[in-house]
Amino acid sequence: MSGERSTVALAALTWDAVPDDPTLLVPIGSCEQHGPHLPIGTDTLIAGAVADEAARRAIGAWVAPAITVTASGEHQGFPGTLSIGTEAMATVLVELVRSAGWARRVVLVNGHGGNADAVSRAVAALMAERRPVSAWWPDLRAHVAPGDLHAGRAETSLVLAIRPDLVRADAAVAGPSPTLAELVEHGVRPLSPTGVLGDPGGASADEGSRLLELLAGQLVDHLRGLA
Repeated sequence: MSGERSTVALAALTWDAVPDDPTLLVPIGSCEQHGPHLPIGTDTLIAGAVADEAARRAIGAWVAPAITVTASGEHQGFPGTLSIGTEAMATVLVELVRSAGWARRVVLVNGHGGNADAVSRAVAALMAERRPVSAWWPDLRAHVAPGDLHAGRAETSLVLAIRPDLVRADAAVAGPSPTLAELVEHGVRPLSPTGVLGDPGGASADEGSRLLELLAGQLVDHLRGLA
């Protein structure tokens, strides 16, 4: 795209190059299993890519380093999964936003549904302090099949578009599509030994690019609504 900045990463700047009153996008991912075919950092990759693309389109938006170890207790029992739990995650978010008093606003760009309670608690506490914070969540309900919950077609397509070198397509398998109540009660491992909830069949980089474009557009619309 013409006129793009060479970087949208806050971490690439020196402190005296940080612009006045920026909008800070904070990608929030996870460190958890995503089946035998997707990397443990899938949620972080997706949240970061969406934030990067939106920041390239939105004047004054910059992308903070991603939060990569979050609340992933439902994925316990799978090697590689790391979690700090909901209470600790909420505290991390509150302290992070408090520290960003130099920013015009902070937008939490969420890529992992397991963080919903932590994000809700943090945003409520911060708004009570009159901090300029909001939470954005992806909405693909009209674009993915019911039951495509975790490591299925949508996430596989997105990672194929973002980091195809990290996808083991030959290892992709379909899994069950449990209800939210079943997930809360049992966690993922007893319901799906592979960790997949849904079916990655039919995933493609082209579809992932379309989904990424859609999600970035949703985030830009969210930013415009805050102006």
